[in-house]
Amino acid sequence: MTDLDTLSVNTIRGLCMDAVQKAHSGHPGTPMGMAPVAYTLWQRFLRFDPADPIWPNRDRFVLSEGHASALLWSLLHLTGVRTVDPEYEVLGRPAVTLDDLKSFRQLDSRCPGHPEYRWTSGVETTTGPLGQGVATSVGMAIAGQWLAARYNRDDFTLFDFDVYALAGDGCMMEGVSSEAASLAGHLRLSNLCWIYDSNRVTIEGHTDITFTEDVAARFLAYGWNVTTVADANDLGRIGRAFHSFRAEAARPTLILVHSHIGYGSPVEDSPQAHGSPFGPEGVKATKRALGLPPDADFHIPDGVPDWFARGIGARGGQLRSHWEKTFDAYRGAYPELADELERIQRRELPDGWETALPAFPADPKGLASRDSSGQVLNAVAKAVPWVLGGSADLAPSTRTRLTFGGAGDFQAYDRAGRNLHFGVREHAAAAVANGMALTKLRPYWSGFLIFSDYAKAAIRLSALMEIPTVHIFTHDSIGVGEDGPTHQPVEQLAGLRATPGLLVFRPADANEVAETWRVVAGLRRAPAALVLSRQPLPTLDRTRLGAATGVAWGAYVLADADRGEPEVILLATGSEVALALAAHEELTAEGIASRVVSMPCWELFDRQPREYRDQVLPPAVTRRVAVEEASTFGWDRYVGADGAVVGMHTFGASAPLKQLLTKFGFTPERVAQVARELVAPG
Repeated sequence: MTDLDTLSVNTIRGLCMDAVQKAHSGHPGTPMGMAPVAYTLWQRFLRFDPADPIWPNRDRFVLSEGHASALLWSLLHLTGVRTVDPEYEVLGRPAVTLDDLKSFRQLDSRCPGHPEYRWTSGVETTTGPLGQGVATSVGMAIAGQWLAARYNRDDFTLFDFDVYALAGDGCMMEGVSSEAASLAGHLRLSNLCWIYDSNRVTIEGHTDITFTEDVAARFLAYGWNVTTVADANDLGRIGRAFHSFRAEAARPTLILVHSHIGYGSPVEDSPQAHGSPFGPEGVKATKRALGLPPDADFHIPDGVPDWFARGIGARGGQLRSHWEKTFDAYRGAYPELADELERIQRRELPDGWETALPAFPADPKGLASRDSSGQVLNAVAKAVPWVLGGSADLAPSTRTRLTFGGAGDFQAYDRAGRNLHFGVREHAAAAVANGMALTKLRPYWSGFLIFSDYAKAAIRLSALMEIPTVHIFTHDSIGVGEDGPTHQPVEQLAGLRATPGLLVFRPADANEVAETWRVVAGLRRAPAALVLSRQPLPTLDRTRLGAATGVAWGAYVLADADRGEPEVILLATGSEVALALAAHEELTAEGIASRVVSMPCWELFDRQPREYRDQVLPPAVTRRVAVEEASTFGWDRYVGADGAVVGMHTFGASAPLKQLLTKFGFTPERVAQVARELVAPG
């Protein structure tokens, strides 16, 4: 270790200590212990240009133990990473200034408590919920392999980036890391490196009270290359471990690093080092132990920024410049592929892609929306070559397999395949899809709606990050029938709708499905959840009903009163729209003026101008009935105090579909009766 190496590592430690101490909040221990490892990676190995942190072939660094965010903020500051705006244009100002570090964990600081994608340039994914980062990194590695298979040519290597994820004991305990590691080992993702910070401490105490397994043996069983660094301060051994990763051509790599949490502090190797500042005297004592000026806060010695500039700065700049020259030549040789890559980076779609969307003729027998979605998905994916995905072992049921010629399966032996097999790993599937979306591909994953609960943490993060991951859920209601309440979702729709920024679609027929995909495919900064039926839904006759293009508005008038204002409005989603139409016809025959509103996406409807919303749901018409085979939670915002909801108040039951619909009141007669009771005087 050179003097500048030592000085740089300890400068990182000092900045982390000071940021946590000034905030009176944070986690200093992990940054202190892992500073040498992070320094070695960034300064000697990471192919990353601080002047252009979104260069497509950059290596990705994921801080999965996101509570150690002060470590990342210090690196971003010392390496001079520049800011990128939401339109992906480099703006030039520092991503993290010294003032940002000084306002760590404070309102509007670029240094929040955990890394947040889009908020601070240089953050590849939002982390903090343990295990999410490493699982997301698997998606990034898959994307890198797929991009290389599709776009590299013998004379042009455009993609060969590696993905590094720094994880802790907590990440290794979380189930999602096991799911993701198992998948990565199966796929032999040799461009993936997890760095395991084994400091043997968690909040409650030392890990021997809960976590005594042989992690190395576990990863060997997954099919990983495993190497161990006995001392996190041994930069030579750390460097050899990274060389071992780069030399590995057939397996992902786990570097198991034994570190000392709170290194150099009075509370080194104790739980007290995990989540609390060291205190003024503890900080001074630690600085003395590290050879730093004890009374100088946020001290950056002369020569350290220049040292980083000569290391990662120079190397990254040269690599990025070479890549750009290569891409210029590639554009001349392969203009169509180059156009695809530029569109991918801008999250744009091919010209005329919408012409691929099918239209469905009216049909009283109709199609299950999972079936129509499968047809539309195949049409979209054929028109947009960077749409790819799969299911959590349920593709035959969710109808998400791409079946057109050349689609293929992504496996260790075929990196160009567009069908992914996630196995029975819902949580990992969603996190992996997020990682692919963060690499600018257009991924989807699928499963049964009831099992969205397993993936909820990753779904939430897709919304928090504003990335266009597509979550496809089928078997959307008690329509699952004989499978019973364990498989019949009730509260899941409400949970998804409660997630800020997530667009939840429950289309009513095949043409609403097509229009849903029209909206979803064009999303750039929002994820979507498609909620689809197992049972057939009639394809509605649009010559006498409202156009399915109303999906883009979130809700629209599907059928209206013959004359004047309606006396009652029937609101419904998915399979219950046809039910509402049948009740509407019954009411009309009795002389009760009713309107049917199809409401496939609450979130889009809520974004519309007040004028439009009042046209669909006139404020003067307060008698309203909502119909949905799910929890009634949330519908009160649309039906109001004078309305009613026909929905689920209990779990379902195991029985044939028709018996269930009768038992729980999802019949035209029941809906019409509720409407009559609202309209009846007195």
